[in-house]
Amino acid sequence: MDITQPLTLLGGISPARFMRQYWQKKPLLIRQAVPGMQPLLARAALFALAGQDDVESRLITRASKGGTWRLRHGPFARTAIPKLSQPGWTLLVQGLDLHLDAAHALLEQFAFVPRARLDDLMVSFATDGGGVGPHFDSYDVFLLQAQGQRRWRIGRQKDLTLQADVPLKILRDFQPEQECLLEAGDMLYLPPRYAHDGVAQGECMTYSIGFRAPAQGEWAQDLMQRLADVAGDATGARYADRYQAAIAQSGAIPEALQEFARRAVEKVFSDPLAFERSVGESLTEPKANVFFTPNAATLGGGIAVDRSTRLLYDERHVFINGEAYRAEGKDFALLKDLANLRSLSEREVKGLSAQARGLLQEWLEMGWIHATHST
Repeated sequence: MDITQPLTLLGGISPARFMRQYWQKKPLLIRQAVPGMQPLLARAALFALAGQDDVESRLITRASKGGTWRLRHGPFARTAIPKLSQPGWTLLVQGLDLHLDAAHALLEQFAFVPRARLDDLMVSFATDGGGVGPHFDSYDVFLLQAQGQRRWRIGRQKDLTLQADVPLKILRDFQPEQECLLEAGDMLYLPPRYAHDGVAQGECMTYSIGFRAPAQGEWAQDLMQRLADVAGDATGARYADRYQAAIAQSGAIPEALQEFARRAVEKVFSDPLAFERSVGESLTEPKANVFFTPNAATLGGGIAVDRSTRLLYDERHVFINGEAYRAEGKDFALLKDLANLRSLSEREVKGLSAQARGLLQEWLEMGWIHATHST
C-alpha cells in the first residue's frame, strides 16, 4: 500500500496524513467512504450466522426508551431473534471477517495500521431505535454504515462513570458535543475513550472495524506465563534441600529457597530472544472460537493466507497462529512479503529454500494457508 496516496476510504486524504492528524487524536466523519455500499451479508444469512456455535453473538433489547436493558449471548435460534416489526433491539455478530471473504477483504483495506493492531469486523443489526446506549471503547474504531441510517451523538467525555446494575457498559451522564446522521457508505472514526451513542433510524446495519489494545497488566501476565513455561520446560528443576538441617524456628523462609526462587526468575529472562518470541506468539494466538480445517493438499502453485490466520514478524522471527519460526536471507524476505501481502505467487514460492517450502507445506496441511493457481 502506498501510504502517501489519497484514499476514498479516508475521505480523500492519505493514510500517512490520517495517522498523523487523526489517529488517537480526534474524530473524522467521512461521507461516502465506500461509495455504493451494500451489506456484505444478507439479513437472513446474518441471523443464520448468529446461530452457529463458533460465532460470538449478542442480542440487546430494551422494552422502551428509559426501559430496562437486557443482554443475551448466542448462539441464537431464528425463533429467539425478535420480529423485525419490534423496535429497539440490536443483534451484534463479532468477527464477520473470520467467516466471510468479503468481510476479510474489507478489513484488509485498513492495513495502513499495523496488522498486529487490527482486530475484527463486528456487525450491528438494529431495528428502529435500536442501539447499545452511550458508551466508550478503549480502542480505536471505524463505524461504517452498511445499510439504512444511524444517528450518532459523540463527545469528549470526562466523566466515564458507568450506570450501575446494567448488563452493558453505559455511561451514567453522557454529554454529547456533536451529532451526525450516517447513510450507507458513510463512516465515522473515533479515537479511544471518545464517547458515542448510535441509534438506528429504521432498520439498519453498521460495521465496526475495531483494533486490539492490550491492557498492560493482563498482557504482562500472559507474557510472563509464556516465558515461565519455556524456562520450566528447559530445566524441569525442582527445589531440593538434601542437606537441610533441623530448625527450631519453622516459620522462617530458608535462604536457599529464596535463592532458588531468584534463580527461577532469572532463568525466565536468560534467553535474550525469549521475550521477543513471547510477544509475537501472544499477538498471533488465534481467538478461542477459531478453528482450522486440516487438508492433504500439496504445495505446488502460489499460496494465500487463510482469513483466520494471524501472521506477523519481527527482526528475527516469523509468527503464525501462536508459533514462532526463525528465518533469514531470501526466505525471510519472502515470508515477510507473505505477512504483508497475505499471498505469494508460484514464482515466489519456488524461490524459497527447500526448508522454507517444507514449512509452508506444514502450514498448508494445517489449514493455515491455502494453495492458489497464481503464476
